[in-house]
Amino acid sequence: MNLDAFFDLSIEEMVMLTFGFVAQALFAARFLVQWVSSEIGRKSVIPVAFWYFSCAGGIMMLIYAIWRKDPVFILGQSTGLIVYIRNLFLIHREKRMGMAVAKDAGGDD
Repeated sequence: MNLDAFFDLSIEEMVMLTFGFVAQALFAARFLVQWVSSEIGRKSVIPVAFWYFSCAGGIMMLIYAIWRKDPVFILGQSTGLIVYIRNLFLIHREKRMGMAVAKDAGGDD
């Protein structure tokens, strides 16, 4: 690997390269969160934090892909974001419905 290329980067390229690495770290952290949650629960668990890390990492990776002008990377990240956002929407809708049911049940006294 030729490391000389890293020393010839502009400030913008260095910032975006760092941004890309942080994005990848956030995206990878979702698996760590899921693994730890599953180990604690002793069953396969996908915590809400998994979807937030997926969204944050996915959005940052999409920004990086757009900056790189990489259509394959852009397509992959943008379609993944649809799934992550949809899952968060479903989770929050379920919580709202649960709160509404609990409120209705509590008002019957």
